[in-house]
Amino acid sequence: MKIGCVSEIKTHEYRVGLTPQCVAAYTLRGHKVTMQSGAGAGAGFSDEEYVKAGAALELDAARIYANCDMIVKVKEPLPSEYKLLREGQILFTYLHLAADEVQTRALLDRKIIGIAYETIRYDDGTLPCLKPMSEIAGRLSVQEGAKYLERPFGGRGVLLGGVPGVPRGKVAILGGGVVGMNAAKMASGLGADVTVLDVNANRLAYIDDIFRGAVSTLYSTEGNIRSVLAQCDLLIGAVLIPGARAPHIIRREHLSLMKKRSVIVDVAVDQGGCVETTRATTHDKPVYEVDGIVHYCVANMPGAVALTSTIALTSSTLSYGLKIADKGAEAACRENADLKRGLNVYRGHCTYADVGAAFALACKDPDTVL
Repeated sequence: MKIGCVSEIKTHEYRVGLTPQCVAAYTLRGHKVTMQSGAGAGAGFSDEEYVKAGAALELDAARIYANCDMIVKVKEPLPSEYKLLREGQILFTYLHLAADEVQTRALLDRKIIGIAYETIRYDDGTLPCLKPMSEIAGRLSVQEGAKYLERPFGGRGVLLGGVPGVPRGKVAILGGGVVGMNAAKMASGLGADVTVLDVNANRLAYIDDIFRGAVSTLYSTEGNIRSVLAQCDLLIGAVLIPGARAPHIIRREHLSLMKKRSVIVDVAVDQGGCVETTRATTHDKPVYEVDGIVHYCVANMPGAVALTSTIALTSSTLSYGLKIADKGAEAACRENADLKRGLNVYRGHCTYADVGAAFALACKDPDTVL
């Protein structure tokens, strides 16, 4: 199979879909890999490293799209890339379609085969290709939230860990999954007063056990949410329904309960955000204010730590990419249930239920789902 990897064009996205080690793995199986020149530079990989691993270099992304059977990326294609996709071409990347009607329509119109990292799922519910980025985003959410709590960045001027004789900063985390757990590790490590809310009592028990009482846990009810909102300095949205649009747990009316210049970091922004006032931002303009509350809603948070993120991501996606290259998308999905769950669009049809439901609702066309 001819594999192509292009430079990411999303604002301040420095990750790359393939490392030189990935290229070597594909070429050892007899596949041909073409890298766009400079695609790995932001993550610290030179063109020379890719050539040594067996890749061909191409300056023009359009030529890669035109000549390759599968495109391996990190982020979803942007509008300028839609026209480059070809019918039957395999796109292997993060897609986050449930909150993106425009992209969904474009991929359906182009009749591509879209396999999304974020919905590849084991039988036990684990999301192996989303997990590493969730771990990174969870940890970064505290790092970024702590920064924007500083007064020069518009925050309340609170040090999360406090100092002797001064109360610690309070962090509330909505969701006790991978993002929430990693956010809790970072926040508690800084010395903050941390509370995790979740609807799963078993998960709360697990968190209580793991942190040995150093992190408070609460069942996610309207009353408990209102209580923590009134107290917290930093709120982290870590709610995930795999492949589906995130529910608005925090409504605009809730912002009036929060302290002025407190900070919200909505990690669920790729899936539409779990805060009603969330809108996607970029690393060059990461924050905005609504009703006196600072919102940090960068849609590609892990792109800020591109080297760490690229290695973590490709370590989990490579084995699936090799299956697709060796057998073709159809056979690979038939033989591997994990990968089949990653199939979101197939030759003009939505094949992932939550994506199909969101798109059908948006365009009033129930026939978009297979």
